[in-house]
Amino acid sequence: MNIDFNKHTDGLVPAIIQDAKTRKVLMLGYMNQEAFDKTVETNKVTFFSRTQGRLWTKGEESGNFLELVSIQNDCDQDTLLVQANPVGPTCHKGTDTCWNEDNTANYGFLSKLEDVITSRVENADTSKSYVASLFQKGINKIAQKVGEEAVETVIEAKDNNDDLFLNESADLLFHYLMLLQAKGYRLQDVVNVLETREKSE
Repeated sequence: MNIDFNKHTDGLVPAIIQDAKTRKVLMLGYMNQEAFDKTVETNKVTFFSRTQGRLWTKGEESGNFLELVSIQNDCDQDTLLVQANPVGPTCHKGTDTCWNEDNTANYGFLSKLEDVITSRVENADTSKSYVASLFQKGINKIAQKVGEEAVETVIEAKDNNDDLFLNESADLLFHYLMLLQAKGYRLQDVVNVLETREKSE
């Protein structure tokens, strides 16, 4: 890896630390050649501390190490993207990230949809909310709807109308997310199972 440590007078390059699983940005540090070499050698993310003027392995005092997964250089060869598995909180203030965010996986719109379902169940009027009314009817009704949507998706998959197939697929996924919550789970729980299977194969 050709890293341009000489681009800046202090010989340091920014190192953006990202959780390898959740893809959350955890912190920003700086590395010189020695810190980079130690990171690769020990598989523990090490920086050059500008305030202390020395190498500093994250977690050397707290035990909250950053276990190295990969390092990528950017297009200008002067900024690193370091993917790591954090052991405990990353920020020295005890939070998951240096931006005071929870280090949880985010699946974009699907995560937003899960939050909407939760909100509807907890707060919405059952006479006005489809989600709330379906939950009020109980798990059997929700499971039945998932089955119905699955059958309709299969039927449309065997046809040539892509628009109908995608719409039925969306209905199936939406109702499946509801079923997960009715059982006390979220999408992340299913992903955890899939990740376990990947490791065992």
